[in-house]
Formats: sequence, C-alpha cells, structure tokens
Amino acid sequence: MKPNLRNLSLEEIKNLLQDLGEPPFRGEQVYHWITCKSALSFEEMTNLPRTLRKKLEENFCLDLPLVVNSQSDEEGTTKFALLLSDGEIIETVLIPERDHFTLCVSTQVGCAMGCRFCLTAKTGFKRNLEVYEILSQVVIAKKYLKTKQEKLPLRNIVFMGMGEPLANYSNLLKSLRILEDKKGFGFSRKRLTVSTAGLIPEMERLAKDFPTALALSLHAPDDELRQKLMPIARKFSLAELIKALERFPRVKKGRHTIEYTLIKGINDSLREAASLAKLLKGFPVKVNLIPYNPHPDLPFERPDESAVERFQKYLLSEGILTTVRKSKGLKISAACGQLRGKLLKKSYFQTPAIEKPHLGQSPSSLS
Repeated sequence: MKPNLRNLSLEEIKNLLQDLGEPPFRGEQVYHWITCKSALSFEEMTNLPRTLRKKLEENFCLDLPLVVNSQSDEEGTTKFALLLSDGEIIETVLIPERDHFTLCVSTQVGCAMGCRFCLTAKTGFKRNLEVYEILSQVVIAKKYLKTKQEKLPLRNIVFMGMGEPLANYSNLLKSLRILEDKKGFGFSRKRLTVSTAGLIPEMERLAKDFPTALALSLHAPDDELRQKLMPIARKFSLAELIKALERFPRVKKGRHTIEYTLIKGINDSLREAASLAKLLKGFPVKVNLIPYNPHPDLPFERPDESAVERFQKYLLSEGILTTVRKSKGLKISAACGQLRGKLLKKSYFQTPAIEKPHLGQSPSSLS
C-alpha cells in the first residue's frame, strides 16, 4: 500500500519532495492542498507541474476512509460511519452550533478504558488510529459541508469520539499540530479540545507539548462511585486528577471542562450534586452535564428532565458554571459507538467474500 501523505507534517512533506528533487515551496503547496483545501486527489493540485502530480500519484496516496453510513436528524447533527482500510469501522459526528459546526473526532478503534456506560467499551480495544485516519475525519466533514453548501464554518474539533485520545498520544499530538498549523488546517488552539478519562502522565506530557483546551470525563463525584463506573479510577484518584487538572495550563485563561454524564438513579441525585460542588469549589472549571443517551445493550437509563434541572441549579447556586449539553442525535444513534455497533451486527461487515471498497474515492455520496 502506498504511503498516505495525510500522515505527514509540513516539514516531512518538504523533505520528501526535496528527496524527489523538488524545491521546498512545492512541499508547502502540497501540504496546503491536503489540509486547507482538503484535496482528494493529486490531479486537483493544479498549481503543480503535471510531471510532479504524476510522480506523486505513482508513489503516494491520499486515501480517505469510506463513508458506509451517514444519518442526520432534523437539527442537522450528522453521524458518519467510516470503513477503514483493514475493515474496521469508526464514527465521527458533525454538530451544528449557533454560528459554527463542531466535529467530534475518534482516535481509536474501540477503547480500552472499559467505562460501564459506554457502548464503545463493550467492543473492546482494536487499535490506535493513524494520523491520516484522524485527520481524514476532518476532511470528510469539510467536504460534506461543502456539498451541502453550508455557510457556517467548521470551527471546533473535539476529541471526544471513540477511544481515549491520550492513549494514542503520539498520533494525537501530531494531529493537533497539523490542525493548528496556520499553513495547514488553521484551527485556533482554543478550539481544539482533548477529552480524557484521566491519564495523568499523558496529561502532564500534553501540558508541556501542546497545552490546549482540556475536558476531563469525571462522571462521578467520589472515588467509590467512579471506580464502579470507570475502571481507570482504580489507578488515579479524584484528588490526583483535580491536582493534575490544576497544573494543566488554561488556554487564554479559559476554563477547563468537566464532563459529567447524568445516569438515572446512579449519579443524578442532589447528594451527588453536593459532592461534586464540594470537589470543584473555587476551581475555574465549567461543568458540562450530559443526560445519558440510552441503548438497549446497556443497563442504564436517561434521567428525567426535572432531575437534570435540579442538578444544574444546585451547582449554579454553589457558584459553579454549569451547562447542559443539548440533546442532539437521539434519533440517529449519536452516542459514542451506537452506529458502529449496529453496523457490526450486520452480516455485510462480517462476510469475508465482500471485497473491501476503494477508500480513495470522493465522499460525494454523502447525504
């Protein structure tokens, strides 16, 4: 299989083209095409000599995962199921906001964290995504918005899809740098958010290598409950996590985010709200309450709206900035792992007689 140029940084592409006898500015042109312009083929790179385009075509590829399923709700939230070159499936979700779009990106096939309320965890961990597989999700989303003639831009990238981003550290870091690069995708650093279940050593590495917006998946206000919901909690206590979060640089003195999934009868009472308020008191964070998105394969339920409202009001009364994530995608299996789970149950993706499709085609069939 030809090397995928989307795996490479600007400097790596410049060096590669220099090895082919081309001047450095050619590398910048190619890099601009595959990032900012989201080119799907070398033929699109019309400011390159035809001989160079042919040489690139012979030696490299720009393959994207194949969109095998996409679902949109009435508000415009769209979930894509993407088939990778080895037959694995990942998900990415495009979410409309007031004046922009946010893309929820996956970093792994499956996940090893084992959180009991997460459908992705039930499938286990398969492998890390390569840099090009991470960035391809952004390219596919941008192309989709272009085909829909959307006027609102894709402005936010959140690493909150399948997998634990910090467990795929090197590929995450390289992807972040390419996404931020002004000669590349050009995303503002404050609009690149990394979510983690709480891998403290990797949080400390990221604080030095690429301090960006950080979201901590907490989901419980005390160690006992958190350990029941999230196995990673047996390794790192809440006290350790909060200290690590305090040490993590805040982008432009913004607030870190605490993600808290509200599960009916598990962690949604005023007792848990009081414990959470005590844990976070005086700390510059924003709590994002996420009403649980239920699935028949998991034994958890969505809380009543009244319980969500009580929880939020209590935290606000304690001076803690608290938002409730608007429920989007309930009708399209938009919770992490749900669409993938449905597709994996279908014999189409389990039949060896089916040949893998060519992944370098344009996602023009997205609808």
